[in-house]
Amino acid sequence: MTGSSFLDPPFLLELGPNQFPRQIERLLWHLGFTDVANIDGSGDEGGDLLGRRGTEDWVLQCKWKKNGAVGAAAVDEVARARDAYRAAKAAVVTNTRISADAIRRIDQLALLAPRINLWPGLTLQQAFGKAPDRFTEIRLRPYQAEACQALNRSLDETGRALLILATGMGKTVVSGEVINEHLQQFPCDQILVVAHTKDLVDQLERALWRHLPKSVKTRLLTGEERPDDLSGVTCATLASALYAVRRGYRPGLIVVDECHHVGENGQYSQLLDTLADSRQLGVTATPWRGDEYDITHRFGEASFTLGIEEGMRQGYLAQVDYRLFVDNIDWDAVHDASRNSYSIGDLNARLFLPQRDEAIRDELASVWGSVPRPRALVFCRTIEHAERLADLLRRNAPWPKVLAIHAGLPKRERQTRLLAFRSGQVPILTSVDVLNEGVDVPDVNILCFARVTHSRRIFVQQLGRGLRLREGKERVAVLDFVSDLRRIAAALHLRRELEADDIEVIADLGRSSIKFSDQRVDSLMNEWIKDAASLETAYDDARLQFPDPFVLPGW
Repeated sequence: MTGSSFLDPPFLLELGPNQFPRQIERLLWHLGFTDVANIDGSGDEGGDLLGRRGTEDWVLQCKWKKNGAVGAAAVDEVARARDAYRAAKAAVVTNTRISADAIRRIDQLALLAPRINLWPGLTLQQAFGKAPDRFTEIRLRPYQAEACQALNRSLDETGRALLILATGMGKTVVSGEVINEHLQQFPCDQILVVAHTKDLVDQLERALWRHLPKSVKTRLLTGEERPDDLSGVTCATLASALYAVRRGYRPGLIVVDECHHVGENGQYSQLLDTLADSRQLGVTATPWRGDEYDITHRFGEASFTLGIEEGMRQGYLAQVDYRLFVDNIDWDAVHDASRNSYSIGDLNARLFLPQRDEAIRDELASVWGSVPRPRALVFCRTIEHAERLADLLRRNAPWPKVLAIHAGLPKRERQTRLLAFRSGQVPILTSVDVLNEGVDVPDVNILCFARVTHSRRIFVQQLGRGLRLREGKERVAVLDFVSDLRRIAAALHLRRELEADDIEVIADLGRSSIKFSDQRVDSLMNEWIKDAASLETAYDDARLQFPDPFVLPGW
């Protein structure tokens, strides 16, 4: 690894056309660009990368070639992209060289518009040589530094480590530093970072760049990309990682992101068993699994844990103004429940009356004006529900540009909509599951649960979408149209933990608030749900025996 670089001509040649723009994207960060975005794909208007340097916006067209020179067509493409994106600067980038025709075309266009820049392979090497070894300084929070020390200690002692860190508190920051420290100790080791989706793998590679010196190569290993050179850090989907391991790939360290997906059997088990001699680090915010398999059997007891409740109480996550809307309770079912041993499934079906989308719209509108620079995510039940609710919200004056985001959309369309949301062009996204894991949307300050979920893990993941702090953001408003006792139990468990006083509050951001819209429900549920933590993980057929609500104090 020593002496190599992610812009070495043989490495770029071996990566091919799909990953070439990613290496240029990484170079831009080292050269001081900000807001770098990869827009490569159909409908990109002739541009592959966007970025800002100083006060100027740039658009770049990346042309990978096995041999030969880049022609004039690339110049016309980037000129079109410059107009489409209203960029001040444009460049054609290639791993080889620029043809004489392309240079003549640039001379012609320079008579009417600013001159287009040329970055051939030799220029890339020169730029790389002048770039700093790292493009940012990592300043760990105290708990992140403590987590790194604990993980490294576990890896040194047992070869296994587990990090449980709430969404928004920097799981990738901690694992990135562990990877960097491993490479400092074992510079010739290969590193494998594995996740269960291509989108997550894609994000992980980008996130790791800031933790690595420029001498460390990174690449993707997916069904579409299977490079032979796996030196440095390889970010892979599960099936592709297993394929490489079966062919003899033996990384010194494997990091499993979202490791709650690791089960007792299956491909993850095969991968980790085959790499039993490698150090193994599991990282998750939500360690619970539906099949009750305990991931500590694989990674050992957690080396470091910091949950949502502690993160909020210590001031590292946004405070929550949480309101549960359960007004549509069938009170006859409440009375019957005290005399019949209903299962959770029975009680949910009898107790909660369906919420209307119009009620969700009205409550969202009522909180909208009280939140500075509001930006909302609405979690829906199905794709059809997300599209229907987005259409309903668009018909209201404050929200003319509400969009739905879900797995039924092409990947590029999902990326476009997410970018529009981050930039503020779209104020609300209605979503089905695709924002649960690995998506960073720190500007969100309103969350709305318009879906039923029986999963504690999904509930915590979705709540975590709004907890990341950002300048000017201290709180997140949560509107939960709950229709499941387990979700109520999860919220009550969260409230109970937040009301404890045994942890020092680092930042005085005030208290989180978790309350019911109907105070009768608050008193009822507090009596009914004595052990919230166990109920929130109970099965549908769990039998329940509740006290008679009509004999409760103050009822």
